[in-house]
Amino acid sequence: MKYSGIGGQAVIEGVMMKNKDKYAIAVRKPDGEIEVKTENCNAISQKAAFFRAPFIRGMVNFIDSLVLGMSTLTYSTSFYDEEDEDDKKTPEEKAKSDKIFGVITVIISVILALGIFMVGPWCLSEFVLSRFIKSKSVLILIEGLVRVLLFVGYVTLISLMKDIKRVYMYHGAEHKCINCIEHGLELNVENVRKSSKEHKRCGTSFMLIVMCISILVLMLVRFDSRILRMFARILLIPVIAGISYEFLRFTGTHDNAFVNALSKPGLLLQGLTTREPDDEMIEVGIASVEAVFDWRAYIDENFGTKPSEAVSGNENKADADEDASEEKRADDEQADS
Repeated sequence: MKYSGIGGQAVIEGVMMKNKDKYAIAVRKPDGEIEVKTENCNAISQKAAFFRAPFIRGMVNFIDSLVLGMSTLTYSTSFYDEEDEDDKKTPEEKAKSDKIFGVITVIISVILALGIFMVGPWCLSEFVLSRFIKSKSVLILIEGLVRVLLFVGYVTLISLMKDIKRVYMYHGAEHKCINCIEHGLELNVENVRKSSKEHKRCGTSFMLIVMCISILVLMLVRFDSRILRMFARILLIPVIAGISYEFLRFTGTHDNAFVNALSKPGLLLQGLTTREPDDEMIEVGIASVEAVFDWRAYIDENFGTKPSEAVSGNENKADADEDASEEKRADDEQADS
């Protein structure tokens, strides 16, 4: 596997792919056509080299991902909104209202996430479990495990929703497209279908890493004040996100037995957030990739093969075996003569 640098996200009936300073959203519209929109990223990480420094870039990329993810999700939803009074707005007014809605949604989402996944488990350990367990280390460990269970329960419950099931299928299409090109195969429906729907650089893996790293950080940073212990769960998030990002970046750019073992829990968790896509979803993923990434040049540079030669590993092997057999027969005939 060769690192490509491309990443993405599933949206409503579509896939967003990001490569360097550009991103593309491909959406399957209600009429069956694929709409592709390409834009330049207005990311914080592009504003100064400081924001791309190790550990700092983790927090910055997390914020960028939240903002970009929400805006692309809002854009994809617009194709399936029912007609209402908003349709009377001009494109400029609608874009402005969508931006405001996106910002408000991000703020509310962050507050809810902090309350449910960070402060909630702390309250459980601080006000309930501390009556029976005196070890602070054990309480922090249990708090972390509760956080993981809440997250797993959340992604499992929302997977029961019909619309979310389809989003998870597009999530699988996104991963399969990236895996296809990073394994040197031509980007077509057949090869994408054969590729894995799990990927080591997935946001699901990142969230699991964040929860595990939070246990280690909170073990080291302790306060006697109850108020400080509560706020530490929030104020240390940038530190935790920075460490988690570097961990995910390392495992996503290395491929060996040790790294694969470290990535295994995240890949297993992706079994809940990805589903096998159908061919039409794969076509959407391919359209999104091709809008921002020259996969043919990438395969030629990293695998030394032309895209037309990189159809699939099995076919390449079969062709090589056939050529070898022909050469052997020719040699035998020449020896006999």
